[in-house]
Amino acid sequence: MEIHAVTGAFGYSGRYIARRLLRAGGAAVRTLTNSPNRTGEFQEQIQTFPLSFDDPERLVASLQHVSVLYNTYWVRFNHRNFNHSIAVENTLKLFEAAKKAGVRRIVHTSITNPSLDSPLEYFSGKATLEQALIGSGINYAILRPTVLFGNEDILINNIAWIVRRFPIFGVFGDGQYKLQPIFVDDFASLAVQAGTSSENAIINAIGPETFTYRELVETMRQIIVDESRPMVSIAKPIISIPDWFGLAVAKIIGFYTGDVVITKAEIAGLKSNLLCVDTPPTGTTRLTDWLREHRDTIGIRYASELSRR
Repeated sequence: MEIHAVTGAFGYSGRYIARRLLRAGGAAVRTLTNSPNRTGEFQEQIQTFPLSFDDPERLVASLQHVSVLYNTYWVRFNHRNFNHSIAVENTLKLFEAAKKAGVRRIVHTSITNPSLDSPLEYFSGKATLEQALIGSGINYAILRPTVLFGNEDILINNIAWIVRRFPIFGVFGDGQYKLQPIFVDDFASLAVQAGTSSENAIINAIGPETFTYRELVETMRQIIVDESRPMVSIAKPIISIPDWFGLAVAKIIGFYTGDVVITKAEIAGLKSNLLCVDTPPTGTTRLTDWLREHRDTIGIRYASELSRR
């Protein structure tokens, strides 16, 4: 039986990929993780190995006999405990270990519109890793998602959390920059399908709906607030705010939640239209349908990035 390995199978997107692999059968599943005690739903179904970036030989041993590696490892922003440059360095170590271990194919999670020349480390770092994987000689599929949504999501959940609790919602600038959210299980399905192929490929992983940021917030407000309480008039206007003011409010929220709500670089990425591409959708689940199905639970609790890590 083949062995397929997933980085972070006890996390978010990695969890959905592992779940898809287990349902499909035909391959044993293992994970490389920084959280070996957080087995969750998988219990004894998955072999657990450490993401030992500081021990290259051990990292190679963790990938022995693996046919396909699904890499979801990354960091969302720079922090005192982690940053993009270290994430790039660690991922390069992972690619090198995979090559030494004889891994046949890597399905790698990137981002839409990566660029080596980008002033944003998230996008330049992803571009560096794409180039390294393409030049490694390992068979590859590179998936470029925009925003993932699902039960364990952070971004969409926390927008809903703010919509529920605050009398107004501020969008950065005019809010006309676009997003194409993809359902996390659609992304997992795409990853597992890519793992069965032998062709090198770069695939934009985007959902069937395109929103401006303002439209996204308006849609969430309508579904979560207006449709759930049709007999009650609740005025929750959406207003344009300068970036500095939005960051200041985010820092206040972050102080009380113990989290980083959003960063200056993330705002710049949003406003640069980097989370939108002009290609056909690869996901089928509509965010609007998913929101209606989950409107009673989405945004009830704040989802902390730092707590998850």
